[in-house]
Amino acid sequence: MPSCKTIDPLVTPFVDGELPDADRQLVDDHLRACAPCHSRVLAEQTVHTLIRARASALKPPAPEPLRARCMELAAHSHAAAPSHLRSGPDRLPLPHPIAPRRAWSTRIAPYALAASLMLVVGGAFVYQATDRSVRVLAAELTADHVKCFAMNKALGMRQMPAAVESSMASGFDWSMHLPENPARAGLELVGSRPCLYGEGKVAHIMYRHEGHPVSLFMLPKTSRAQQLVRVFGHEAAIWCVGNRTFVLVAREPRPEIERMASFVQASLH
Repeated sequence: MPSCKTIDPLVTPFVDGELPDADRQLVDDHLRACAPCHSRVLAEQTVHTLIRARASALKPPAPEPLRARCMELAAHSHAAAPSHLRSGPDRLPLPHPIAPRRAWSTRIAPYALAASLMLVVGGAFVYQATDRSVRVLAAELTADHVKCFAMNKALGMRQMPAAVESSMASGFDWSMHLPENPARAGLELVGSRPCLYGEGKVAHIMYRHEGHPVSLFMLPKTSRAQQLVRVFGHEAAIWCVGNRTFVLVAREPRPEIERMASFVQASLH
C-alpha cells in the first residue's frame, strides 16, 4: 500500500475530481486501509461541498466578519508553524521540510484546518429553513465530529458526567442531566467541548458506541424540523426540543442511528 506521504499531494485533486483513473484508484485503495487519511479526505470533501453550495453568496466582496475570521485563521496558522518554516524578509519557505517524526499537532492539523475553513465560510451567512441548509448544517457538524474525535484521540482526554453537565450549565446556560445508564444503548461517554458555528457556538458531547465515535450537538436558540440526513458516509439525526436543536452524528447504519437518537431523546433531561 502507498504511504501517507505518497498520498498527501493527491488528496486535494482527488477531492476536486481532477485525478486520472490510475491515481484515483491508488487513493481509493489507501483510504480503505488508512483511517486518518480517510478522515482527512472526509473533512476536505465537506469544505468542498459547503463552498460549492454557497458559491453565489461568495461572489460579492467578503463581509467584514468573514475577513476578520480569515485574518485570524491566517495569523494562527503562521504562529503555529515552526520558526524555520515561516516566511519573512530573510527567510524562504522550504518546499519539503524534513521531520524525523510527526507530532500530534501535525497529525491533527488537516482536520483542524479543514473544519476551521468550513466554519469561516459557514459563519458568514444566515441559514434559511430549506432542505439544502439542513444538509449543509449536517455536513458542517460532521466535519466537527471528525475533527474533535481526531483531536481527542491525539490528546487522550476524558470527562466524567458531572464535569460535562457543569460545562453545559456554565457555557450554554443549559441545566441538563446526561443519560444515567448510557451503557444500555451501548454508549460510553468521552467528554464535551464547545464548537464554533455561525456567529456563536454549539455544545458538542462525545460518546463511543461499541468503540465507534458518536457526537451529540446542541444548537441553542435554533429550531429545525425532525429528519434524518446522510452526508459523507455518516448519518445525522436532527430533532428539536423547545428552542434547542439536537443533532446526533455517527458512521453507523440508519436503524442504529434512529435507536440511539430515540434513547438520547428519552433519557436526556
